[in-house]
Amino acid sequence: MKNTVAVLGAGIVGVSCALELQRRGFNVTVFDRTAPGSETSYGNAGVIARSSLMPFNHPGLWATLPRLLKNKAASFRYDPLFLAKNLPWALSFLANTRAAVFHETTAALDALIRLSTAEHQRLLVEAGAAHRLRMNGWLFLYRSEEGFRGSQRARETFENFGISTQVLDARALADLEPHLKPLFPRALWIRDTASVDSPGRVVEAYARLFTARGGRILQASIGGLRRSATGDAWHVTEEGGAAHEASRVVLALGPWTREFAKKALGLSVPMAFERGYHMHYGAAGGATLGRPVYDTGGGYVLSPMEQGLRLSTGVQLADRAAPPDLVQLDLAEQAAREAFPLDTRLDEKAWLGSRPTLPDSRPIIGECPGRPGLWLAFGHQHIGFNTGPGTAALLGSMMTAEACAFDPSPFRASRYLG
Repeated sequence: MKNTVAVLGAGIVGVSCALELQRRGFNVTVFDRTAPGSETSYGNAGVIARSSLMPFNHPGLWATLPRLLKNKAASFRYDPLFLAKNLPWALSFLANTRAAVFHETTAALDALIRLSTAEHQRLLVEAGAAHRLRMNGWLFLYRSEEGFRGSQRARETFENFGISTQVLDARALADLEPHLKPLFPRALWIRDTASVDSPGRVVEAYARLFTARGGRILQASIGGLRRSATGDAWHVTEEGGAAHEASRVVLALGPWTREFAKKALGLSVPMAFERGYHMHYGAAGGATLGRPVYDTGGGYVLSPMEQGLRLSTGVQLADRAAPPDLVQLDLAEQAAREAFPLDTRLDEKAWLGSRPTLPDSRPIIGECPGRPGLWLAFGHQHIGFNTGPGTAALLGSMMTAEACAFDPSPFRASRYLG
């Protein structure tokens, strides 16, 4: 029982943690109510990009806040009642736009993304899924010169961190992506970016690798979690009553962490939800897209996927379980049709997922204060797929008291859990 670990959550973070701990000699069981990679990890844009070190709450947010608060943009929408109920989170989120916090966050996320990129590349080969990987970057598209000038802070940040970029004019963009409509006078090619053609399939491949190496995945809803009377074990209880014992637990339930941690452990996690939608489309007239593109003015990402062209929306702040509100998707589709010859929708209904966000836009990675053996890996906002394997590598080093690849303190649990 000494080297047993229960991982709660079978998204990209949980499955990556399971693989890493298994590699380090632990006997690992993964628990989730659904199949691996079928929830939040399924629905993202499939991008593995160092440019994702830019948090939403950066110092430039204040300049755009009046426009965003009008609640009409495709890039950001919110439920006023949800914000009112979560006002402490919102105020803390805004407070973390300070320059000092921004610099700490970008440095920490850059280190995590770089580690995660290397781990993804290794795991994709080991899982037999390397054919899903593209290494041709992604594009930030600008609908006006003014919009391009407004991206100066981001471009300077990319340059400061040595991220390989190339500014394109309209002609160069047309050479690179000839089927985009001539709508964008400027683009920024983030060259050292990878992407995959199905993030859900990638998580499934990682899960198969885990089970092929002797790991166990139990599809079950977890009803409870408590320490044993002796304090040297944790008891995981299924909702049906079955109980399991492990010496350590990894809590990686993504957006479900807040309610589970409160119910099972009495922990108050300051988490909000960046909800997002996606829909797949065909391409009219044989048009193609070679890499993901982010239309900064339209507020969406369009990614070539196995299932078709995936249109992913921006952020919707609302309760995780709130009914879908498809206005944001409709606005994104309208903007995307201006930029690319989309054909009909391919899905019966839109996909909706919730991305768990903490007030400083950094995940919690580490042991829970005052609860030995309870390890935390959640709060990855909209870059969970990007940072899952790096999170696992960092957590594995900490759990085995080995030197970490970089300083993990920016992700410490004591930021929010005392």
